[in-house]
Amino acid sequence: MASILTSLGRTVLTGFVLLILIIFALGGNFSSAELPFIFRWLHVMFGVMWIGLLWYFNFVQIPSMPKIPDEQKPAIGKVIAPTALFWFRWAALFTVLTGLIVAILNGYAHQAFTLQAPFRAIGLGMWIALVMAFNVWFIIWPNQKRALGIVAVEPDVKAKSARVAMLTSRINTVLSVPMLFLMSAQSHNTTWFVVVS
Repeated sequence: MASILTSLGRTVLTGFVLLILIIFALGGNFSSAELPFIFRWLHVMFGVMWIGLLWYFNFVQIPSMPKIPDEQKPAIGKVIAPTALFWFRWAALFTVLTGLIVAILNGYAHQAFTLQAPFRAIGLGMWIALVMAFNVWFIIWPNQKRALGIVAVEPDVKAKSARVAMLTSRINTVLSVPMLFLMSAQSHNTTWFVVVS
């Protein structure tokens, strides 16, 4: 068991094997697997990773940095943050891509993007998520590369980049609250937005 758990790849693979065993144990089969559901499940998985890392940065890493002794900060800036940012930005991209695929496969992409009833809530959630993904790839990541020293810049540019990345990350944290609500309300609370439809 230790050989499985000491490898992230083997750990994740074991999770998928366990899922397959549970599906068969509950009487499921893969001949009835629906493509829209598979992409919705992937969308949720990637979304959990994306928003989980966003909240990790904002609830754990950013508030903890001032408490970390200066000699220990390179471990965060050179090892942990770049790795977390790698998974963060790719999870954002795959969350958006799988979400778009779900909307297309279920036939509501056009109505959602144009904020038509009865898909206004999820459409607004999709637009918010697109703004957040744009922030990740085109504001947070370029600024973090400068702030972390991945790209060499002057100290004043590095400090300014760190601040821009942090503030944009906080904007995404603000946006994550209504985005998650809108996505959940549209999918799981069919009466919430009936009045505004």
